[in-house]
Amino acid sequence: MTAGRVGQTAGVSVIVWTAVASLAAWLWLLLCQGFFWRTDVRLPPGADPAPDDWPAVCVVVPARDEAAVLGGSLPSLLAQAYPGRAEVFLVDDGSSDGTGELARELARRVGGLPLTVSSPGEPPAGWTGKLWAVKHGIGLARARGPEYLLLTDADIAHAPDSLRRLVAAARAGGFDVVSQMARLRVESLWERLVVPAFVYFFAQLYPFRRIGRRGGRTAAAAGGCVLLRAETAERARIPDAIRHAVIDDVALARAVKGSGGHIWLGLAERVDSVRPYPRLHDLWRMVSRSAYAQLRHSPLLLLGTVAGLALVYLVPPVALVAGLAAGAGAAALAGGAAWVVMTATYVPMLRYYRQPLWLAPLLPCTAFLYLLMTVDSAVQHYRGRGAAWKGRTYARPDAISEEG
Repeated sequence: MTAGRVGQTAGVSVIVWTAVASLAAWLWLLLCQGFFWRTDVRLPPGADPAPDDWPAVCVVVPARDEAAVLGGSLPSLLAQAYPGRAEVFLVDDGSSDGTGELARELARRVGGLPLTVSSPGEPPAGWTGKLWAVKHGIGLARARGPEYLLLTDADIAHAPDSLRRLVAAARAGGFDVVSQMARLRVESLWERLVVPAFVYFFAQLYPFRRIGRRGGRTAAAAGGCVLLRAETAERARIPDAIRHAVIDDVALARAVKGSGGHIWLGLAERVDSVRPYPRLHDLWRMVSRSAYAQLRHSPLLLLGTVAGLALVYLVPPVALVAGLAAGAGAAALAGGAAWVVMTATYVPMLRYYRQPLWLAPLLPCTAFLYLLMTVDSAVQHYRGRGAAWKGRTYARPDAISEEG
């Protein structure tokens, strides 16, 4: 056998074994990763408390330069049909676009729940702007003695019964946190390609079923909609304990679980984001600003993530094409089977977002985009522009500790 033939055979073997490894990874994800691909984890119906037993709730909304979206979100909070005592605290985090003034105008125009608009000033060193605003809002809320705090973003619109259903679910299930992943806007071409995959990847990292298990280690929440027991917030030192967290929702969930709390997270049915991401640039910034923080700014974790994304998402179509071209039936079969499993697991998320199913086989293309966004996040970090959002750039937590 010539050296060329040996080299060709070795190359085919590498393709075959890589494709088999990818297929094995997909079979494990399908069966052993908390059935992450299912979209039936929705808000527990619960049994409504008696009409005279509805606890007091304070809604805290941190907002920085949100005038463009506030008209589609704040009125929905003020219009909550909640049987108990509830009020809204919007914390204007140094906005330059009239966010606070617009919030007051909307409250005068639509009425509903009482609204307090305040501003805490610039965050001190070691605090992200959002969490500094949340701390200020929780401080104002505690004076009202609420049993629950609803932490929600300024771009999130709630159905009229949202607060009532959240509280009912928390009471019925004994949860310290009930969080819903708001349905993000999916209208532009890039939103259709990227947004459902964003939620799919999140669920793959943090399977919702595992989050809800008592005693389980998996912890996550969706920052756009977090109902938090006030007593739990105090026990877990929220937000002080996570004051530097860029990915604050996951950090909040870990702090709550670390203090012995019980968390529920699922997909929303009537809680929606009104923020548009019409261009790829907008979606790129949304992902890349925090992707490297998710990896704890570790080059080793970055390399592992890139290799994992390539093995799981890119190898199947490459192995299928390369196997067919090289006449390696085993490689083509394993790659094709892995691609089929991948596509099938993505279909439920596309149905949840009411998107055409022909997008499912394109998941490798979307995964490649996310791979590039993750690498770009690391590049921006080392250029001193990582974790930048609305005019602020945040240092790594270890750098904050060293400075402090």
